[in-house]
Amino acid sequence: MAAVKPGLARLIYQWYIYAMLPFLELGKGLSLAEAVYAEFKRRLNSGELLPGEFVDQASLGAELGMSRAPLRDALIRLEIEGFVSIYPRRGVMVRPLDLADIRDLYEILGALEGAAAEHCSDRFSAAHADRMLALLGTMDAALARDDFDAYYTANLAFHDVYLSLSPNGELKRQARISKERLYDFPRRAWFLKDWELSSMEEHRELARRLAAGDFAGAATWVRDVHWSYTVQEAFVRAYYLSAAGPSSSAAKAGLP
Repeated sequence: MAAVKPGLARLIYQWYIYAMLPFLELGKGLSLAEAVYAEFKRRLNSGELLPGEFVDQASLGAELGMSRAPLRDALIRLEIEGFVSIYPRRGVMVRPLDLADIRDLYEILGALEGAAAEHCSDRFSAAHADRMLALLGTMDAALARDDFDAYYTANLAFHDVYLSLSPNGELKRQARISKERLYDFPRRAWFLKDWELSSMEEHRELARRLAAGDFAGAATWVRDVHWSYTVQEAFVRAYYLSAAGPSSSAAKAGLP
């Protein structure tokens, strides 16, 4: 039997994924709308869909083998969460982030995580403090080997130690969505190491305050320093506005 050409094999694989998507996702207990939502976010994360790009709803529905109803429901959810904008007769645009969006998201995250730090006052234990300390070590090791994916995963887990203790489910959902908008769509192939090293000192201080039982102080720190757009603005500009990546002098210096 003749070998299948690599290009044809890739097309066959893509066709299989698109054809099987509803069944694969439904097997996880997801509705059709949730399956479309998950696939759209996967494409955003991978960079298959880029900020500012228009997506034709009819073409997307045909590609995924979905009717208009679940596609519409998924896109409405994505618009509500801020990932896309829907324009009648034009299609769906992947919503880009500008500095005003980033400033707003930082203010939101500061308020949410500050509240979570105060909420955990009667739940935070020595085991949680130890968990945060261990994650600090994991982040340090990841930065030492320039492994941003490992650093980012540990970073999320670090914040989740106290976020998970909040009884407010909507707070946790909004915090997750805000971080996805800032960092995941698409996930950048590089990171600003000077910024992460600076963040590590902030993480250490946050962990110290929580371990000491200073929950009000931890809330103030996470809101007014760690998630302060004013404090982080130079790094934000270097990270989000530098098209050249980490090799640019602005990115290296953390300057606008």
